[in-house]
Amino acid sequence: MMKSHLIKKMFAVVLVAAVVLVAGCEGEKKEVNLGVVNWAEGIAMTNLAKVILEDEMDYDVEVTTADVGPIFQDVVGGGTDAFMDTWLPVTHKSYMDQHSDNVEVLGTNFEGAKIGLVVPKYVYDAGITSIADLNANADKFDGEIIGIDSGAGIMATTETAMTADNYDITDLELMASSGPAMTATLGDKIDNEEFVVVTGWNPHWKFAKWELKFLDDPKGIYGDAEVIKTVARKGLKDDMPEVAEFLANFEMDIAELGDLMGAIADAGDDKTPEDVAREWKNNHMDLVNSWLPETK
Repeated sequence: MMKSHLIKKMFAVVLVAAVVLVAGCEGEKKEVNLGVVNWAEGIAMTNLAKVILEDEMDYDVEVTTADVGPIFQDVVGGGTDAFMDTWLPVTHKSYMDQHSDNVEVLGTNFEGAKIGLVVPKYVYDAGITSIADLNANADKFDGEIIGIDSGAGIMATTETAMTADNYDITDLELMASSGPAMTATLGDKIDNEEFVVVTGWNPHWKFAKWELKFLDDPKGIYGDAEVIKTVARKGLKDDMPEVAEFLANFEMDIAELGDLMGAIADAGDDKTPEDVAREWKNNHMDLVNSWLPETK
């Protein structure tokens, strides 16, 4: 009799523990980890995805900012679930050549993207219209091409463009900085109507703020139009199929992405990119709903 009572008591303890465990699991949100480089279009798209996952799909989202190389490594290692700012076929070709067997491409976020060397329109109108014109006018640019972070694909492509086999640019130096530092320098130079050349890409809010021109690239080093894709860790489709489906559906056109990037830039320090992205989401729910998975 005593033995039977003890068994019943143990069963009851196990049952209560199981109920508590299940209740805890039901109340716990799943977490999604997104990687982002400090580039305007990536900040805009990633923060928009974050607020949609949180507000419309009930996920917790952590966003980690790093250079593109470490982000790719973390996607391969499984620490980062997805990276939404992969430019192909040129800019991030080296990363995809190295990691394509260990990541999954979920979808295209943007079509018609372009990279190259960018100058203010007054520089272009002064007769410097081609990358081939740069070296002969190096002194006008203080011998500098203003770049972004050293791991960015556009930096490697620019180094290739500068070689003797291409435009043979020997009197200018490619200066590494960051996306915000590059735009700050560009703005200062334009305010003083000084010559400046930067590594540039579109979509970017700077094309709405200032009159800019891509230098002609007769050798085609920077390629034609690119697309921006989302890459994800292996297994995301199995672990979180609704997240993978949402990220695969996510796609913006130049008007939509330009509008969001402009709103973030205009907000300055008054609002965070996440705050602006949430406001933008709430004003564009028809588009947002078209991205949500049927199984959410």
